[in-house]
Parts: sequence; structure tokens; C-alpha cells
Amino acid sequence: MDRRAFLAGTGAALLAVPLAAEAQPAAKVWRIGYVTSQSAASAGRVSFDAFRQGLRDLGYVEGQNIVIESRWADGDYERLPTLAKELVSLNLDVIVSGGGDPTVRAVKAATTTVPIVFITGSAVAAGIVSNLARPAGNLTGFEVLAEELLGKQLALLKETLPKAVHVAVLWNPRTLEVRRKGLEIAAKALRVTLRFLEAQHPGEIETALAAIARERSDALYVSSDPMFASEAGRIIRWTARARLPTMYSWRIFAEGGGLMSYSTDLAAIYRRAATYVDKILRGAKPADLPVEQRTKYELVINLKTARALGLTILPSLLQRADEVIQ
Repeated sequence: MDRRAFLAGTGAALLAVPLAAEAQPAAKVWRIGYVTSQSAASAGRVSFDAFRQGLRDLGYVEGQNIVIESRWADGDYERLPTLAKELVSLNLDVIVSGGGDPTVRAVKAATTTVPIVFITGSAVAAGIVSNLARPAGNLTGFEVLAEELLGKQLALLKETLPKAVHVAVLWNPRTLEVRRKGLEIAAKALRVTLRFLEAQHPGEIETALAAIARERSDALYVSSDPMFASEAGRIIRWTARARLPTMYSWRIFAEGGGLMSYSTDLAAIYRRAATYVDKILRGAKPADLPVEQRTKYELVINLKTARALGLTILPSLLQRADEVIQ
């Protein structure tokens, strides 16, 4: 080959390299919304971090191929509609809704087009979807609260305190009525009288707890409302001062010093939610992804707290516990 022709060809090839590289499209950066009724300083942070870990396990890296826009209601359900609308305005690819039924309803009302992956108590009973196998529309997700769970929680509390006949219940009146009825049916079978003390906002919890103290109940049951999880530290400290044996509906309570909890592993569910987000980002439609139901629950007993309360936990109950905190 002629030397001049060779050099000319080489130069053209070298010039073509950066042009070809410049023509390559930039990698897609997915935009994910995350909204919850909880606070970032409570169980909400545990769930959020589990979700992020699930994404990392699937190869997503924040700042590289995903951006997560998070919104926290800090237990104030009145803020949820505004937070949901903020996320919808950000041109997101998918929204993850945690923190129970009120959060999902707020996000559902804000958009009919942006795909939604929810984690909630009772998706059908709350009217979020009409069919678990084929959720329809732009929603799918995870249902974590079987109605029989409430009765089981109360039965475990009774097994721990066989002589208990009066049980106070910390309750949010926003909770589905069917859950309250289920708890009342279980209490009747166990020959336990329930006294519901209601708190609808974080500021009402102190009033409810003061009323519980006046009731002189044998035990306390804290329901699974996300607002109570956001106030876990305050509730645990109060029950310790009151020396009141308590069954909680979230694992973080037993880990933080509460007597016992019987609940689903929320961290595992939020990690699992990342797989649904991944499927949607890859082209799956929410309506084609069945709502998954959680069927495994964990009993956690804080033996240190039991000793402080002067309680002896039966060996048979300790053997059935998934975790005993010493």
C-alpha cells in the first residue's frame, strides 16, 4: 500500500473512534420514588435500607443507574396526599409505597399511569386491588397482614400471661374495622376483655397511654399501625416504666426492649419488593404481577425484658420462638 494512502486511512480511522464513541447513547438512569407514612428514624429506615439492598443485589447503583426520590410522612397521615403528588410530578419510572394502607391509597389517588409497587396490610380488604392474582391497573405489590395474625398475637400474649383477663389495645381508628372485629372474636374465644384506647395522630399517643395506665390492665397489645412503629422508642419506654407486659406487631419493638412481637419479616419483604421494581423497569406491567401474600411470621421474645417484669416464659414457648433476645 502507498505510504500516503496508509497514513490517510489511519488518520480517518483514528478520527472515527471518538465520533463512534460520542454517538453511543448514555446509559439509562431509572428514577424510583419511595414514599412511606413512617419516619426515617424508625422502622421506616430499616425497610428503606432493605429495599435499597435488594436493588444493589440486582445490580442497581444509586447515582449510576438509579436515582431514588424518598418522601417520609413521619407518622402524619395527613401529609401523604401532598407527598404522593410531589413524587408523581417528578416523572418517575416507578413508585414504591410503604407504610400501610393510607400510603397506598394516597399514591393510588395521585396517579393512574406511574407503576406502583406497594407493601401494605390487606390489599383487598382495604380496596386497593380487587384481585390478588390479577391486580389490574398500575398497582401490584405485597400483602403482609393475614387477618388471623391478630388472633394469634393475642393468643401468644395470653399464653405468656395465663391469668390475664383485661388487655388494653393501642389502636388507630383509621385501621380497617374488619381487623378490630377479628381481634374481638379472638378475645372472646380466649375469655379476655379488650379495652381499645385510640390514637389517630402521634400527638395523641401520650393521651392514649395515660388512659391505659388508669385502666390498670393486665397487659397491652400494640396494633400494627405504621404510626406506632414510628413512635416505637417512646412506646417501649412507657411500657417499661409502667411495667406492663406487651405484645407488639413489629419486630423492632422486641429488639428495642419490648417484651415480645409476632409479625412478618418486613425487611425481607422490602428486599423482595426490589425484584418487582426490577421486573417493571425491564418492561413488565404491574397488572401482570400477582400481589404476593406473606405467610411466614416470626415470634421474637425479649427474655431480658421478661426478667425485668418478673415474668417466667414457659420453655415450650421459648422453643417455638424464632429468636430469643437474652
